[in-house]
Amino acid sequence: MSPKVDEYLREARSWQEEFEKLRMTILECGLTEELKWNNPCYMYKNKNIVIIQGFKKYCAVMFFKGALLNDPNGVLVRPGENSQAQRQIRFTDAQEIMEMKTVLKDYVNQAVEVEKSGLEVNFKKTEEFMIPEELQTKFNEMPSLKTAFDTLTPGRQRAYILYFSKAKQSKTREARIEKYMQNILDGKGLND
Repeated sequence: MSPKVDEYLREARSWQEEFEKLRMTILECGLTEELKWNNPCYMYKNKNIVIIQGFKKYCAVMFFKGALLNDPNGVLVRPGENSQAQRQIRFTDAQEIMEMKTVLKDYVNQAVEVEKSGLEVNFKKTEEFMIPEELQTKFNEMPSLKTAFDTLTPGRQRAYILYFSKAKQSKTREARIEKYMQNILDGKGLND
């Protein structure tokens, strides 16, 4: 048990009881505990397996390679529409966690087995994402923008593509591109 996680749980403003129950259940699976990304994270041989998360309407355990898990109970949920690897099990109260304790442990143990086997999630390549027409037009007008974009990490490229594409109107896509052009030219990601 990590002293940093102890402190995190003492100071938690919400989901404190639920976090404690999730923590104890996951620790029973023999994982190492650390505080990562300001959340309790559990690892097997320094590989991230599962993390506890708190949200407004629910708390969750998120499996880093959840897409590779069998889900016979139908409890795994994608945290976002563009999530490729992660899957969550969501809870709304401590009683629900206690009722699902055995199921949760089965999923954690399965996630450890996935890690032991060396399985990897096949991520969609950046080239497979559709470049918005407005961004392609800007690339054609400013080859330096295209060059800068190509030097960004694949994750930063995907973040921009998804953010620009999400806008329904062309005018909004253009405004978003205009707003972030300098960040791209500076080699920065969407949230840097």
